[in-house]
Amino acid sequence: MSVEQRAGVFWRWWAAGTTSYLGSAVGAVALPLTALTVLDATAFEMGLVAAAGYVAWLVIGLPAGVVVQRLPLRGAQVGADLARAVAVASVPLAWWWDRLTVAHLVVVALVVSFADVLFDVANATFLPTVVPRADLHARNSLTSATHAATQLGGPSLGGVAVQALGAVPALLVDAVSYLVSATLLRSLPARRADAPDRWPPVRSMIAEGWRYVTRHPLLGPTMWTATAVNFVCGAQLAVYPLYLVRELHAPPALVGVLLAVEGVGSLVGAALTPWITGRWGTARSLVVACGVAVGGAALVPVGEGVPAYLAFAAGNVLFAGGVVVLSVTTRTYRQTASPPDLLSRVMATVRFVSWGAIPVGGLLAGALAGPAGGRATLFCFAAATALAPLTLLLSPIRRLRDLTDLRVDAPPAPEPVAAP
Repeated sequence: MSVEQRAGVFWRWWAAGTTSYLGSAVGAVALPLTALTVLDATAFEMGLVAAAGYVAWLVIGLPAGVVVQRLPLRGAQVGADLARAVAVASVPLAWWWDRLTVAHLVVVALVVSFADVLFDVANATFLPTVVPRADLHARNSLTSATHAATQLGGPSLGGVAVQALGAVPALLVDAVSYLVSATLLRSLPARRADAPDRWPPVRSMIAEGWRYVTRHPLLGPTMWTATAVNFVCGAQLAVYPLYLVRELHAPPALVGVLLAVEGVGSLVGAALTPWITGRWGTARSLVVACGVAVGGAALVPVGEGVPAYLAFAAGNVLFAGGVVVLSVTTRTYRQTASPPDLLSRVMATVRFVSWGAIPVGGLLAGALAGPAGGRATLFCFAAATALAPLTLLLSPIRRLRDLTDLRVDAPPAPEPVAAP
């Protein structure tokens, strides 16, 4: 494939993801508003709808890597998009027929969640097949910056769509975005991979991916670092609205602005990642980025009144920026350091552990915030953020400038499985 062809493939892949991100941002606003305004859902029912969006990583996070490896890679992405489109489009149809229930929304959130897992693993596995190794870091930075931009502007777009169309019809925007994404992805080249006559058992393939990550001197520590950060992210998702509204008494419009500044931090972090890692090295940049995230998390709950709003905004920007530098750098290293036949399982293992920490952090923070309050809870989890740089400093990363400076022997090839 020529350089021009590779570039064309990447930009179609990028356009598909961007369209899907924007649609998902609209859906993230429209779905809970449908539950609240159309079905008058209780707080418990709202919790069920929200939890359904996370549970898939805990249920199929590990097998997803095996499933993606066994399926045609492009087909897995397109199939996930189509499943999400059908699930989301079923909500307006059920509403039109006067059959919409909270249980229906929970099922839709579950279907989207499970499709998200397969799509995310397949998407991260597909990128190294169309982007030259030397360009991966820059392309991952661009992808993260795009995601940050949609996080920043997407909720506003979702609010406008809900205001103009209504909560339920606005979900059609999300469904159409998945169809556009599927169409673009369908135009990409299929991955050429030779499948064995007989695949090894699923359990042994999962175990092989798990062992590779956990025994790797760099992949293992960076996975546990990401897990610590995501544990804190889950707590912030659960406690931020409570803290802003009930303890800082911020008006609703200001709450939206303060939560949106996370996108500013993510966007700046993604834009600066290539420069930061080029100047300091990827390994050193990870330690610095984690230190910035710790400082940001500690700054968020400081102060009263207007100073508290400013501290929250500054802390949110610093935390998000540090996390994005960590995310882009470690994701690029995983894509370049993992053997091609293990990449999907490596990605799935890391996502299962690190993203699975998000709902755990949210549940624990919610339980703690009741008796202790939002501010005290945020300070507790800010202290937990220190586990991220500590994990890196206890690993070989502390002696490296770049992650690639450490030579890691490739794992032995698995024994072939004979055909029956």
